[in-house]
Amino acid sequence: MSAEKKIKAASGWGMLALSIVGIVVILALFVVGIAIAIATEDSGESVTLPVVMVVVSVVLFIAWCILVSGFFTLQPGQARVCILFGDYKGTVRQEGFFWANPFYSRSMGTNASAEDATAEVLSKSSLSLGKQISVASKAASNLSTKVSVRARTLNGDILKVNDKVGNPIEIANVVVWHVADTAKALFDVDNYEQFVATQAETALRHVASIYAYDHAEDSSDSMESITLRSNIEEVSTALKYELTQRLAPAGVTVDDARLTHLAYAPEIAQAMLRRQQAEAVIAARKKIVEGAVSMVEMAVTELSKGGQVELDEERKAQMASNLMVVLCGESEAHPVLNAGSLY
Repeated sequence: MSAEKKIKAASGWGMLALSIVGIVVILALFVVGIAIAIATEDSGESVTLPVVMVVVSVVLFIAWCILVSGFFTLQPGQARVCILFGDYKGTVRQEGFFWANPFYSRSMGTNASAEDATAEVLSKSSLSLGKQISVASKAASNLSTKVSVRARTLNGDILKVNDKVGNPIEIANVVVWHVADTAKALFDVDNYEQFVATQAETALRHVASIYAYDHAEDSSDSMESITLRSNIEEVSTALKYELTQRLAPAGVTVDDARLTHLAYAPEIAQAMLRRQQAEAVIAARKKIVEGAVSMVEMAVTELSKGGQVELDEERKAQMASNLMVVLCGESEAHPVLNAGSLY
């Protein structure tokens, strides 16, 4: 496993001043050499010295071109990985204008996995030659040694998975992440951005498979069990932990992970809606019955209190039955008044 090493690059401003002085000296040497060569040619003297001056100026100009290629800039939230002939030297994280060894690599080479995937797509597609060349050129783009360490957001696609009890559901997530170790990101995985996207999908599928969609879906567990719909914070914590473990080899830190979409799959959505409606009706009926029983009990007790109204067991049962019908019925009750005796 690779590990990031922080290094400091030289300020680019001082080297810029030296490069300006150097190009002035080189041009002056070249012009003087040409002038001396013309003068000695007219006088018939040896032209060895001016030729040497011109050759030296050309060699110095080539060296100057190589040296000025070492300039680079870094914005806030950027880092550059310095690689010299395949040897990792360190990472520059300060922002500003710098100069470093011009032989440091500026790319990590082509992305092999992207090339293979693109070649497979091209082999199965009927694109025109121009579009095929455009797609192939994008796949062959080099991975830069300049790495952004800013926070990034990955909006995952909606996935169709099975929850803990096997019900098909639709789920999607959003992941906020950033590169913490540039060496691991570039050297330990082929393409860290593609690696993050793949692992985010894998982690989401795993988390969705270990929790039920709702409490009613898992009758073996108690009502305190964690579900995808009712325990958003717990599920988000589990998803973040899962991603942290999976992305650690790539030097990526997960700042946050949340669910952005959660629903039943279309093929069972209507059945689940009817079941939820039935559960709501049962719960409402239960509340109504509990309230009606307490009201009947209170009415019978209050009427019998003080001996003002004496009710035998048969009258109490009839009163309780009538009150339960009135209180629990969905339609409005129409009482029938008895003007005579009850017997």
